[in-house]
Amino acid sequence: MAAAEARAEGPPLPGPPGGRPRPVCSRPYFLVLMVFAHLYVLNVLGLLLFVHLSAGEPGGPPAAPPPPPPPPARALPRLEGIKVGHTQRVELVPGRAHAVRTLSLKPLLFAGWESSSRSSRYRNTRPCGVGWACSWRISSEIPDFLTEEECKLIVHLAKLKGLQKSQILPTEDYEEAMEMIEISQMDIFNLLDHNQDGQLQLKEVLTHTRLGNGRWMTPENIREMYTAVKADPDGNGVLSLEEFKQLNIRDFHKYMGSQKVKMSDLVRNSQHTWLYQGEGAHRVMRAIRQRVMRLTRLPPEIVEHSEPLQVVRYDQGGHYHAHMDSGPVFPETACSHTKLVANESAPFETSCRYVTVLFYLNNVTGGGETVFPIADNRTYEETSLIQNDIDLRDTRKNCDKGNLRVKPQQGTAVFWYNYLSDGEGWVGELDDFALHGGCLVTQGTKWIANNWINVDPNRRRQQQFQQEMERFAGAEAGAGAGAPGEWTVDKAYSGVHLEL
Repeated sequence: MAAAEARAEGPPLPGPPGGRPRPVCSRPYFLVLMVFAHLYVLNVLGLLLFVHLSAGEPGGPPAAPPPPPPPPARALPRLEGIKVGHTQRVELVPGRAHAVRTLSLKPLLFAGWESSSRSSRYRNTRPCGVGWACSWRISSEIPDFLTEEECKLIVHLAKLKGLQKSQILPTEDYEEAMEMIEISQMDIFNLLDHNQDGQLQLKEVLTHTRLGNGRWMTPENIREMYTAVKADPDGNGVLSLEEFKQLNIRDFHKYMGSQKVKMSDLVRNSQHTWLYQGEGAHRVMRAIRQRVMRLTRLPPEIVEHSEPLQVVRYDQGGHYHAHMDSGPVFPETACSHTKLVANESAPFETSCRYVTVLFYLNNVTGGGETVFPIADNRTYEETSLIQNDIDLRDTRKNCDKGNLRVKPQQGTAVFWYNYLSDGEGWVGELDDFALHGGCLVTQGTKWIANNWINVDPNRRRQQQFQQEMERFAGAEAGAGAGAPGEWTVDKAYSGVHLEL
């Protein structure tokens, strides 16, 4: 039976003697495989060497590797307001705690003073609503954000630098400038017709009066202009589309150009100058910038490359009608500080002032409050700023009707955000509630200073700007410039100063 089973299984397979199993590959096969592997490795090494030598100039050093991609822009810290009256402590000067109190949530507005100071008192005179909501007034503060000596020094430096008149728009050659603007009469009507009802109300025209020759227009001024150019035949103060079509727009331009404008008639009646705060600046200027960094908690590279300190003097009769420190940013809008390095053309431009920090440099004998006409309103509607011929933006006449007024006291600092957050740690839309102005100075002189922190809502452009500024500053330092970075800052913001 055993022999039968052996015959059934067939002849035995060939193999080494002793019954050991045959290896998977023979020695000759293994040698051939290793030869091919070595040839493959040598070919790869040769190819890499060829590529390396080809990348450089003939006979010269090999080409430098490409620069690493820039790191992503850091998220912007933002103080939380919590609620009106909420106080948080910040050490702005070593060894001294300062209290930062929330004055409003729309806009997010804070005031800072030394924590041992007496807290402010508020008075609510009417309930919140649309138009005339939430009138709050700060009646007393004992601030110490800046010392008396620092305030006096800033004023002294401003006088040494020299102040110039603050003009919003040119008052000469107005007619010629208007004729250069290519816009149809229908486009003008649609621009002014805010509610698109086919009629121009007085308040709709007034909301665009800053398109004029720098003169602040009142309802009485508009009626006088209508009468002069025979624009309102029935005298009801409303222009229909048909009435508007019958008008010659040049007649409006000629009328505006013929009007004598006094300083008190302008949107802004003040004088100002700019003080450098970068490397090499006066130690007080540097200390203030460092304090602003601690207050806002914004990255040093952003604060250091923002606008210089603006110092403003309002004499008796001085004012600044309600305005925004910055403008809305659309895809076709460029920021003044980044346009030089972005190399992008844009039809519109704004200053992109993310944060405003305002310092009061002296005590004002009469008037001069900073007013936020619509702070903490439930809603915002541009035309609601004008009701029954009362314009809330008019700081010469209607400051007492604004929602929030801050009384100037030497050394006090207030700051607010001009833009909302985009929800991702960066700059979002313009905060319309940041509308503010300087009330009429009825007695004495008012001195203030502004620190604006500029941030481009486009992260890529802001990052590119910061890299270029660092490069320019380093080049100046290497060339032995007296004040590294000063030329760079002045050049970057040369077009911003007269924007508003």
